[in-house]
Amino acid sequence: MLDAASRTNARLAGVLLWPALVSLLTILLALTGCATEPRLSNSVTTGLPQHVLLDGTPFHGQRDYQCGPASLAMVLETSGVDASVDALIPQVFLPDREGSVQPEMQAAVRRYQRISYVIDNDFDALLEELAAGHPVVVMQNLALPVWPLWHYAVAIGYDLPAREIILHTGMTPGRATSFRTFDSTWARSDRWGMVALAPGELPASIEPSDAMEAIADFEKLNGAAAALPAWEALTRRFPNYAMGWFALGNARHAHGDFAGTIEAFQEAVWRDPGFAAAWLNLGLMQKSLEHKERARQALQRAASLSGKWQDAARRHLDRL
Repeated sequence: MLDAASRTNARLAGVLLWPALVSLLTILLALTGCATEPRLSNSVTTGLPQHVLLDGTPFHGQRDYQCGPASLAMVLETSGVDASVDALIPQVFLPDREGSVQPEMQAAVRRYQRISYVIDNDFDALLEELAAGHPVVVMQNLALPVWPLWHYAVAIGYDLPAREIILHTGMTPGRATSFRTFDSTWARSDRWGMVALAPGELPASIEPSDAMEAIADFEKLNGAAAALPAWEALTRRFPNYAMGWFALGNARHAHGDFAGTIEAFQEAVWRDPGFAAAWLNLGLMQKSLEHKERARQALQRAASLSGKWQDAARRHLDRL
């Protein structure tokens, strides 16, 4: 679930443009100045495939005000979910606002047993996801900052030599657009992009804290058992991230894997010896399995660390 600030910053999308309006906007955009070519890192230009086309991504024409549901259906179906546009409309379409906002889009992904990851807001991240086989829902402002017309499309490929991005957009599948033109519209949404992945898959490029937030939101709705493969994947990708091991330990405990719980909490405190909550949980887990001396050692470590868990650790230590 996104916080209040995220909802405040959410933008509405879903408007299709009449041809006459498109022509007018083209003139107005031309008057605002020339867009610049997005800068790509050397690792992207030399390390990624020169051409990518995810031609297995289904296409759904985006009817009036329904680019959000159609875009979601495309990425969800690619991930193996049976998700029709008609079923998604009541979940994300806001009739009074004639469109969809990002929090509702992300919540819908979670209801279909997929995890919604917002990618880094730069062109490198977009191309890296496509190279990894992940179609990306992107948000564009097809008009002016002072007169926005928000729109969702699905990026399904790119052509590096031609400097083109390939989109399922509007009523046109596989439309090639120059990097420059696309980025000028994408930048107005702060380059918002989202992938919908099965638990156990991670985006090609993501910070561990961002991945953890996305998985935690998924777990709140779907439970620890459903999220377990995602926590496992997080610790494989970021083995030195103590919070990931801590979350994995909690998920394993909820799943009834007590030996795995202890292992995960041990990994957490090994990587962060000052992690009081992990020491406390490790001690309580050892105590529940009647490993009295191991429990004492862990609780003593927790009790020695100042902070909000210190009193609880001391109480449990006294009762041991």
